[in-house]
Amino acid sequence: MPVDFKIIDAKDIFVIIPFLQKLSDDANSEAVLQERLLEMVTQNYECIGVYKNGNLIGICGLWFMTRHYVGKSVEIDHLYIEKKFQGQGLGKIVMEWVDNYAQSKGCKASELNTYVQNYPSHKFYYNRGYEIKGYHFLKKF
Repeated sequence: MPVDFKIIDAKDIFVIIPFLQKLSDDANSEAVLQERLLEMVTQNYECIGVYKNGNLIGICGLWFMTRHYVGKSVEIDHLYIEKKFQGQGLGKIVMEWVDNYAQSKGCKASELNTYVQNYPSHKFYYNRGYEIKGYHFLKKF
């Protein structure tokens, strides 16, 4: 399936809100997401838009950082493809694009988190060469 990729400009970042809200049963309000996105775009965050015929059908957030254990890396965050386009190989295409893009920016590794019960994603990422290295812990204040 032919698709195009584009880094979503910071001034247009709110276009990803409907996708973010589909990712979780406990999605945040639009106002909260707007506030957070405005801050995120100032913190080495980028978001790829996946377009088919000029329409945004998917997103993939990227955090760029340097880690003591691996050097410069990209952390993939909130990869989402619209349901009607899932199961058509787009996830693999997105991940290949991300790998190439991150390497072009000097990254030595890619990492990500996925929900414990999201078993299909585990298989997907294993098939892309990812290994489970630990657990992600969260404590809210």
